[in-house]
Amino acid sequence: MSDTNPVARIETSQGTITVELDIEKAPVTVANFIEYAKNGFYENTIFHRVIPGFMIQGGGMTADMESKATRAPIKNEAANGLQNKRGTIAMARTQIVDSATAQFFINVVDNDFLNHQGPNPATFGYAVFGHVIEGMDIVDAIQQVSTGSRNGHRDVPVEPILIERITIID
Repeated sequence: MSDTNPVARIETSQGTITVELDIEKAPVTVANFIEYAKNGFYENTIFHRVIPGFMIQGGGMTADMESKATRAPIKNEAANGLQNKRGTIAMARTQIVDSATAQFFINVVDNDFLNHQGPNPATFGYAVFGHVIEGMDIVDAIQQVSTGSRNGHRDVPVEPILIERITIID
């Protein structure tokens, strides 16, 4: 753990995942994530998209599969040199490059195809902004839960995986 990087404690219904945030390589993304965490935005959201052998995604929906209102989207920092490797945390987004708001995902395998490969939208990639330093066993347990379809979404855990809170440890 670095002396300068903030650490986020993601407390879930399955256990705690601790993530070191890379403030130097992803300053905009880290500041955005910290602001959402400190404002309590992530409390009682869920991991709403879980795909074994790929990633677990959460941070924007309630257990009722309702999207929470977010702040404006941020700049995509996918060109920061950080790679979508197993155990990294990155920002979820739409097809629009600079569309990330609050949702994030944790890679459960190396997902090189999500890395920045060029300036156009199809190859821009997904911004990694930190990595798991404790609790990868929790991430692995979450990726194994049973999923189904709910409210028009696929890969939704049958039993909600609650994000109780995210605390920033300075």
